[in-house]
Amino acid sequence: MTQVSIDSLIQGAISGDYIVSFPTDTVPALAARPDRAELIFAAKRRRQDKPLILMAASAEALWPYVQGSPAELTLWQQVAESYWPGALTLVLPASPLVPPGMNAIDRTTIGIRVPNFPLALKILEQTGPLATTSANLSGQAPLESVAEIEAQFPEVLTLVAAELATATTGAIASSLPSTVAKWTGSNWEILRQGAIELE
Repeated sequence: MTQVSIDSLIQGAISGDYIVSFPTDTVPALAARPDRAELIFAAKRRRQDKPLILMAASAEALWPYVQGSPAELTLWQQVAESYWPGALTLVLPASPLVPPGMNAIDRTTIGIRVPNFPLALKILEQTGPLATTSANLSGQAPLESVAEIEAQFPEVLTLVAAELATATTGAIASSLPSTVAKWTGSNWEILRQGAIELE
């Protein structure tokens, strides 16, 4: 059980030595530096064909990780402005900046998201973009509480209860995962229907 302050959690993520966990607007996340994504795959016993999501505090922090035509970038930015921060993951063509471990089987795409949750944004503002996934063993239901996460993942850094309570006062999380929409080159394909209806 490794409960730490928010500053220690942020430093742990930045160091690349630790997986961290924090609440989001959907389900709690496991997160690591993008170039250390293998830590998450190992902890979750996750197959390499199930890619991670790159989460950041702003769309501007994520655009360098994708590539498309000027018209596509404009369209993607319009969608982001409509739904972010929020429970929508966009799967877009990946730029060379995406570390190979994020999506080892198909390095041509990357899922990106900006969560609508103050604590998550506070952490991500200081860590920069992080590789993320739901806090659970692969194939099992997402874990909802810090106690469950600590029991399943004792090596993961979580927030001490007092800081967690203070930082999440008034914040609302959905138990639904994010909606995942993949750009096909001409329109959006819904890979997973979640908390947001993409129009």
